[in-house]
Amino acid sequence: MHEIVTLQFGQQSNYLGTHFWNAQVTKCCYFIAKPSVPFSYSNSFVNLLITVYDPSVPSITKEEHFSLQPSSTVLSSSKSESYFTYAGEPESPVDHDIHFRPGIGADGSDTFTPRTVIYDLKGAFGTLKRENALYEVQQEKDAARRGLWGGSTSTISQPSIPQNAYQQHLDSGLEPPPLTTETVRFWSDYNRVFYHPRSLVPLHEYELNSVLLPFERWETGEELFANLDKEHDLLDRDLRPFLEECDQLQALQIVTGADDAWGGFSAKYLERLRDESAKTSIWVWALEDGERRARDKSRLQLLANARSYHALSTQASVYIPLTSAPTNMSPYLSLDASSPWHTSALQATALETMTLPSRLRPSARQGQSQCSTLDDLAAVLDNAGTRRIAMLDLRVADPHELEDRALAAADSDAAPRDARVGTHRPTMPADDQNEKQDIAFFPSTASPPRTLGPSPHVFARAVSQRGAWQSAAQLAASNAAARDRFASDGPTVQRHQSGLLFPLLDSFPGIFNTHRASRDGSRRQGESGEAGGQGRGRELGLATRATLSTSTAVSGRVRALEATVRRLVAVEEREALCDGLRGICEEYEEGWSEGSDEDDD
Repeated sequence: MHEIVTLQFGQQSNYLGTHFWNAQVTKCCYFIAKPSVPFSYSNSFVNLLITVYDPSVPSITKEEHFSLQPSSTVLSSSKSESYFTYAGEPESPVDHDIHFRPGIGADGSDTFTPRTVIYDLKGAFGTLKRENALYEVQQEKDAARRGLWGGSTSTISQPSIPQNAYQQHLDSGLEPPPLTTETVRFWSDYNRVFYHPRSLVPLHEYELNSVLLPFERWETGEELFANLDKEHDLLDRDLRPFLEECDQLQALQIVTGADDAWGGFSAKYLERLRDESAKTSIWVWALEDGERRARDKSRLQLLANARSYHALSTQASVYIPLTSAPTNMSPYLSLDASSPWHTSALQATALETMTLPSRLRPSARQGQSQCSTLDDLAAVLDNAGTRRIAMLDLRVADPHELEDRALAAADSDAAPRDARVGTHRPTMPADDQNEKQDIAFFPSTASPPRTLGPSPHVFARAVSQRGAWQSAAQLAASNAAARDRFASDGPTVQRHQSGLLFPLLDSFPGIFNTHRASRDGSRRQGESGEAGGQGRGRELGLATRATLSTSTAVSGRVRALEATVRRLVAVEEREALCDGLRGICEEYEEGWSEGSDEDDD
């Protein structure tokens, strides 16, 4: 196995992470592994069946499901709506052991929970509690064991946050009502999975949305990490138990806010990680607030972004900035920029699509499905240099339209021959040749400096496609052409494609207004005004294409930040910070200038 452990820092990161984990189990709201018929499970080599708790099945509550009593009603429910597969069904191309860990519940039952550690402030977890149906018995025993004090006690507790109707229906085994921006108050309001208690780490030193003590300044995050690490050794307490469970760690994945105190917290966390795991592949998804803010807060965000670029990108294997207000917004996108539920859903679509090759089984290399580790993808983007900052783009399409276009292209393909190498090269559609994307997540610069040429030069590009964007012959030909140094004079490109569509759930907002495929027909998403925009009982999916690229456009963004923060940062920090940012820029400028490609040997 090649496990990936995910670290989530901050409110926006956990909104995104919740969408990500929901997508991994799709319609599975709560799930548990219980002894039943033989099921191939490579990690523990035991015979298990993944049993789905489906709220559409009447009269089955969460408590009844987790009683581990055989239930023909549950087992007869729809199972094709999940990445997970069952005994007697074809093996899923997704290797679930990469992101999920086996465990033992408090009652001795086998569990399957995400490999993640979630950090957030006091009050940010909403109605989500550390104890749940899998581990609440153990929590009660621990509480009783701690209660050795024989004297009188008094309990002081804050009023509990009431569950929204969506979570109440899930707990009762009922079909949940549609979610809206008004009913989603916290990221836990649309959560559909159980986490191990060790995965949830609240930081009580700061409170969410506090006016008296806001968690905004980058150095505040540094100080908080230093104090907590000195007292508890955070890596040993929180992360090491998950790392020790891995047979062969593929990578660490960090999702963090970059323009507030979480940037400083994650920078110190990453510094500690590099001290102990110098060669581990670490991907950082850095989230930036794209909304207009007051002048003072805007300056704090710019300064935090500059420090995050300097501290995080130099330690990470790949550093991907993601703004909540993307540029090149497509007409089919209906996004409420003030709702983190909406903005994180769009970011999660791109992240989940881009990282899909890292979750595919090696056997999925056949046909249109290709797997690749995060370390391999990082090597493509780095392109024998130290270019670690990558730009993420996304395109979404109707899967039916792609299939029709692919069939038409196959019929009309003239299969021209390349005289230079004598190979068969199917003609590529024009939009695939220029890799045009509809949604750009790389933060824009208000006043970009003069660039080296009329358009940014792309050094390398990694593409992950879900749906029939290309035929198998086109995909093979394009990858072969990218590896041919005599036939290709463009950037280094690596493409991966899978027939798995991005799943649309009832927890996902209706932000895409394009036609979608369903099991019993198709309709325009969002017509009902419901979250997910799908009708009851429908299995919908998106054809998505995510692209990570390194180009000279990164230099423009970093130079603009350097010019701005030079006036804001203190003298004692200015030289180190500004010199570091200029050094990053040089990696995207040295070795290339306009017209230099023509002089290559």
